[in-house]
Amino acid sequence: MCTKSKPQTRKIKYVEAINEAFHQIMESNDNVFVLGVGVNSPWYVGRSMSGLYERFGPDRVIDPPVAENGITGIAIGAALAGMRPVVVHPRMDFMYLAMDQIVNHAASWHYMFGGRVNVPVTIRGIVNRGGEQAAQHSQNLAALFMHVPGLKLVAPSTAYDAKGLLIASILDDNPVIYIDDRWLYENQGQVPQDVYEVPIGKAIVSREGDDITIVATSYLVWEAVRASEILQAEGISAEVIDLRSLKPLDTELLFASVAKTARLLIADGTWKTCGVAAEISSCVAENIFDCLRAPVARITLPDTPAPASSSLEKCFYPRVQQIVLAARDLLDYRRSHGLQGTFRRPSAALSKPEEGTLARY
Repeated sequence: MCTKSKPQTRKIKYVEAINEAFHQIMESNDNVFVLGVGVNSPWYVGRSMSGLYERFGPDRVIDPPVAENGITGIAIGAALAGMRPVVVHPRMDFMYLAMDQIVNHAASWHYMFGGRVNVPVTIRGIVNRGGEQAAQHSQNLAALFMHVPGLKLVAPSTAYDAKGLLIASILDDNPVIYIDDRWLYENQGQVPQDVYEVPIGKAIVSREGDDITIVATSYLVWEAVRASEILQAEGISAEVIDLRSLKPLDTELLFASVAKTARLLIADGTWKTCGVAAEISSCVAENIFDCLRAPVARITLPDTPAPASSSLEKCFYPRVQQIVLAARDLLDYRRSHGLQGTFRRPSAALSKPEEGTLARY
């Protein structure tokens, strides 16, 4: 009796998983090519594109002049002609300069041509938050693109998903915004050596729990898992959901988890107003409000531009501490009143972690 062998995996870094995905998909599909400012520069793209130019040459690994709108337009035109280009924006902030091409053209052509035309372009936006790079080089524009019909949006947090979602994005027949965060590049995970796809639009449970649902995106998935470990030591069972795909959202998994735990905490590294967390919160409120035993809580960036000061950056970007405190607050909500209490502001009297508890994170 024959048995199907399991895919061979090994532990590699997130950035290495992206690099491997590019090598394998370009080897297997001659229609795939990449272009973007600094695609051969470790300073711009880390080691995510290492060896591609040497292997595939200047016709398929193109480092053009600085012209984000023009570069993106060229890629869209190539996609309309049957190619599968990947546009690389080494700072997601630079995608502002290509908004006309992305929103007015790439996102609309399939609809405007009645489904007879596809635009298989992948637009990779690299988030390079931190490092004192300030407001024009640190932004995550995910919420802006979530708003646009015709675009899919993925944000892998693990090495496994970084490879699988990149391959799925490139093979998708219409535009996908692929967001990777350089804070994740050194994180390691088990990744199959073979080519594989992670389905777009499917979230995953990173850690199971019963008391509270923590929905997280990108680097905050790791922070949420660490927070759940701290909470577990306190007797709080937190379920962590890694969305992976921001558009479409996996509302089925989201609603099932919230219905089970009755509490929702969202941790997202974009701004609060009209942000990713706001959309998730409204989806839950519109569909399963009766399941909630406390208001939805959001941990996001404050509504200010990113600071340049390293000391201010430590306050600006959410980390594990904020998740732990917010989860405690949700579990404390209406404790003395059961289900008869009314909404209140978070308590300032909540206990904080013991000194040193969070230091290793």
